[in-house]
Amino acid sequence: MKKKLIILTLSLLLLPLLAQAQMKLNFGSDSPLRKLQLAEMAITNFYVDTVNEQRLAEDAIRGMLEKLDPHSTYTDARETKAMNEPLQGDFEGIGVQFNMIEDTLVVIQPVVNGPSEKVGILAGDRIVSVNDSAIAGVKMPRNDIMKRLRGKKGTKVRLGVVRRGVKSLLTFTVTRAKIPVHTLNAAYMIRPSVGYVRLESFGMKTHEEFMTAVDSLRKKGMKSLILDLQDNGGGYLQAAVQIANEFLRDNDMIVYTEGRRVRRQDYKAVGNGHLQDVRTFVLVNELTASAAEIVTGAIQDNDRGTVIGRRTFGKGLVQRPFDFPDGSMIRLTIAHYYTPSGRCIQKPYKKGDLKDYEMDLENRLRHGELTNKDSIHFADSLKYYTIRQHRVVYGGGGIMPDYFVPLDTMKYTRFHRQLAAKNVIIDAYLKYADANRKALKAHFKTFEAFNSGYVIPQSLLDQIIAEGKKQKVEPKDAAELAATLPHIRTQLKALVARDLWDMNEYFRVWNEQSEIVSKAVDLAGE
Repeated sequence: MKKKLIILTLSLLLLPLLAQAQMKLNFGSDSPLRKLQLAEMAITNFYVDTVNEQRLAEDAIRGMLEKLDPHSTYTDARETKAMNEPLQGDFEGIGVQFNMIEDTLVVIQPVVNGPSEKVGILAGDRIVSVNDSAIAGVKMPRNDIMKRLRGKKGTKVRLGVVRRGVKSLLTFTVTRAKIPVHTLNAAYMIRPSVGYVRLESFGMKTHEEFMTAVDSLRKKGMKSLILDLQDNGGGYLQAAVQIANEFLRDNDMIVYTEGRRVRRQDYKAVGNGHLQDVRTFVLVNELTASAAEIVTGAIQDNDRGTVIGRRTFGKGLVQRPFDFPDGSMIRLTIAHYYTPSGRCIQKPYKKGDLKDYEMDLENRLRHGELTNKDSIHFADSLKYYTIRQHRVVYGGGGIMPDYFVPLDTMKYTRFHRQLAAKNVIIDAYLKYADANRKALKAHFKTFEAFNSGYVIPQSLLDQIIAEGKKQKVEPKDAAELAATLPHIRTQLKALVARDLWDMNEYFRVWNEQSEIVSKAVDLAGE
């Protein structure tokens, strides 16, 4: 009787609120939305403790999306802004590349013609305060430091700077500006007549950056192109379509999308591509995803180029953004991506089982797919054919390359992996570069001189080994140490090259030991 009385009282208290909600939203009596709002109103009005209504709503949204596919997500206003910045082509800030060394922000490079360079901030400067608030030695999270440095275009920020050789603290007032974000990492002639371009992602300005690089390479005699999409997580569909269009003939299918409530939409080449006559090699691996898979699938299915590497990630779900007034956003899956031959790019998944989905790459490694081509098996039902040459290609998720290059698990020894996991190598490099940057720049006037003449000092390697020992990371024997050191030397040399120049020079060093890149170079030379 007492229980019934409590329920009746609660119902009477909720009736006015429910009537109000129905008038505003016109919910039917059996509407799931009515049930959801009733629950929110009950918690907000009668829960024993104070609750955050905004958080309740966000948790409810996240809860609904978690039961769907792995790529339908909710982001709050801050997360949405941070997610979009790398693809939108710019952000607003002071314009420096930096790293943290012992809890202090050290400028690696000011952006050329950026606001920091214009006021005289140099590579190697330590920014220790922002608007008189200390950011060095206070264990401030990196994200909090970035928040203080970034701000609206035209606003000013006062920076306290410590510079080697200068006793007093320097003060600079920097006017924030638009800072470009590049999605193209590298573009150079890797061999005579063979150009190399690496794309990190597909953003609003990717096509523009790509074509500028291509025009430059063609002037240098490029006849073949290596398009490196390894570790490229994707981005905007339109950017992928623009890039693929450059390689294909008029009316060639690039990709099509289709969903339960979304009609099929075809994306086709329009015949004005500048690279239709250039031999093309596309490099991929297990972290190549989404828009990068669209480009890869279009080139492979149209028999327009050769794909080299390992099976791609398999992210073939189309997300549509639904923006909320407060800047937050739902990215809801509405369709699938299909390659020109009809393959669905999306790999299989269980709704609501994100853990199993996230374990996919580890499962591939455990089953031998990343290291042994014979471990990869496809059912006949997954067989498709390319458009012009009718070659067999397989569906089932991701793009399987034409030439498989196994992951060399022996190349990176247990000792190397543990040193990397504890940041021993990176920390040692940062300190070394900071102490020697000026001398290195004075000695090596060009990258060519650096690449042919620079050798990693033994003292730096000894420092890494000693620090590893302090952290209880040691090689099991002399053979493991001997196998590890050549790859650490290459890694360090590439990092120093990036520090002195840019990512382009990093990859010019790094690519010379990459099996996937080497395979493309060999095929391009045939």
